[in-house]
Amino acid sequence: MSFQKEISNALSYLTAHGYQIHPEAFKILKNLDSNIMEIIQKVVKFKKSHNDTNIILIEDIRNFCTINIPNEVAISNELDNLTVSDSKLQDNNTIKTINEEIQEFEIISTQEITINKPNYRESFKIIYDSADYIDPEEGINGYISLFKSRFNQSLKILSTRPESKRINKISSIKRKIKQKNNNYLDNNLSVNGNTSIIAGLVMSKRSKKNNIELAIDDLTGIINTIALNEDTIKLVSKLTLDQMVMLEIENKGINYVIKNVVSPDIPDHIPNKGKSDAYVVLISDLHIGSKYFKENEFLKFLNWLNSSDNEIVSKINFLCIGGDLIDGVGIFPNQEKELNDSTIYQQMSHLTKLLEQIPKKIHVFVIPGNHDLGRRALPQPAIPKKDAGILYSWKNFTMLGNPSYIELNGVKILMYHGQGLDDIIATIPGLSYSNPAEAMKTLLKARHLSPIYGQRTPIAPEKDDMMVITEIPDIFHSGHVHVMDVQSYRGTLIVNSGTWQDQTPFQQTMGIMPTSGIAIAVNLSTLRPFQIDFSQ
Repeated sequence: MSFQKEISNALSYLTAHGYQIHPEAFKILKNLDSNIMEIIQKVVKFKKSHNDTNIILIEDIRNFCTINIPNEVAISNELDNLTVSDSKLQDNNTIKTINEEIQEFEIISTQEITINKPNYRESFKIIYDSADYIDPEEGINGYISLFKSRFNQSLKILSTRPESKRINKISSIKRKIKQKNNNYLDNNLSVNGNTSIIAGLVMSKRSKKNNIELAIDDLTGIINTIALNEDTIKLVSKLTLDQMVMLEIENKGINYVIKNVVSPDIPDHIPNKGKSDAYVVLISDLHIGSKYFKENEFLKFLNWLNSSDNEIVSKINFLCIGGDLIDGVGIFPNQEKELNDSTIYQQMSHLTKLLEQIPKKIHVFVIPGNHDLGRRALPQPAIPKKDAGILYSWKNFTMLGNPSYIELNGVKILMYHGQGLDDIIATIPGLSYSNPAEAMKTLLKARHLSPIYGQRTPIAPEKDDMMVITEIPDIFHSGHVHVMDVQSYRGTLIVNSGTWQDQTPFQQTMGIMPTSGIAIAVNLSTLRPFQIDFSQ
């Protein structure tokens, strides 16, 4: 078979199975000297088994062959070919390549990476800071405004789906059924045997032995629906309370039976990437002031950031801190027994002394968590200036609200501390604190950072719901649960960056084993993440 024919057959195979190939990946494919079709078949089989994006990327091809990658993507290939050299490791720190498909890590030495940095100006901008838009409305009117805003924003997201053209108001569906029962049914109405499309917020979800009952609310009324077959039950079980959903329903006498379920979800997409191999480091949950704060490990991290002969460090231009910088005071009962710094002032002073060691060349973005000073209800304003004035005075620090969107070298990053993960993990079957990226994926599917109202996560009655995920992130960074986890979902890199606190008594009772003393570095030109472990 000719080479061109083999390429053509491989592309036909991809198309037939619903896959696309990124232009850069196609360039590499054309340069392969091995069995192209065999490689493509392996890639498709693997991505199907892992429910991965339908876009074939460079990384997918790399997983199944040895190739010579062009200069513009050379970093990824060089990293794959590195070997461990313990004698070259500084302070016994290791960098581990995080494979998006498996949970094992390849250990590499930072000194073995030799890439010339191109002449490119690093840049950042604030896309959205929730702190700038906080405008609460007291009382019941505030929550009415909040949920109206959630409904309208989520409906706008769903409007990009072809099915949205058929959405009926719930009041209209009920009116049609009433007309039918009175023998005034218009033949053009979608009832009894025909399906209708509705969209609304999930008001309640009741699981029974062989079905799940779902109450859906739009701006015109509430309708009770039921999932009966195995496929729809599985889809409905993954929905969160108070999220937007689009349902295809069929009237069966007294029941509206769910035929299909559509979440807002993020689309498959090719993420934005930077033009240089600059890095962003992602950390969260320092809990300075706690007697469980791992200060020695954090000092190693700061020393690493200040190292002069480290190739990775030389390319770190940004640092994102995802909340819970301090442990706080009075956050939970008997907290005083777990504190080394017993006052807020001591904790903030301790924090300042540590953060001032971050090199000035690194721009730092800080959002609050539930242990930090200021309002605890979501969305959170930035840590108050009156309490953290010195951080505001540093030119390389940007203090933001929770959540916030930033753009680093063209890469869009959603920063969110992660309070809503508690409710998601508690209510969705199959989720746990040991795999927080799965819970974060659920938030992306719901297109909301804290959809469940009235449980553990306090939500303020804002006029606009600022927790709706309107912008599709290239990187979704969170913390809060103290367990590091990394996944890729539909083109978005999901990172929960763990903690710098050892296991607390509460976590011990919950069976939570924190991932502590670790930073995640992401190459902005490849979106390839690395685990830097300072606990060794």
